[in-house]
Amino acid sequence: MQGVDPDSPDAFLRVFINLMGMLPWSALFWWSVLFLVVGALIGWWRGRLLEGVLWAAFLGPLGWFVVLWRPRAKPRVEPPPLPGRRRT
Repeated sequence: MQGVDPDSPDAFLRVFINLMGMLPWSALFWWSVLFLVVGALIGWWRGRLLEGVLWAAFLGPLGWFVVLWRPRAKPRVEPPPLPGRRRT
């Protein structure tokens, strides 16, 4: 509230900007990057790379547990290739 007149119309905005200025934005950014990288690794290990990244982006480290609790993705089973045409 330092330097903010509580009766002014933009008092809320000034207080909000002052509070946002006190946050360690660079640390928050690097923690988020770390959460995404670990989520991607866990997702890759479980066969769910995109899910790992998305859950880590939305829930942070709690998203890691979501990916770990889900069953492993079944590998794609592709049918064998068709035999080639016979040349006559």
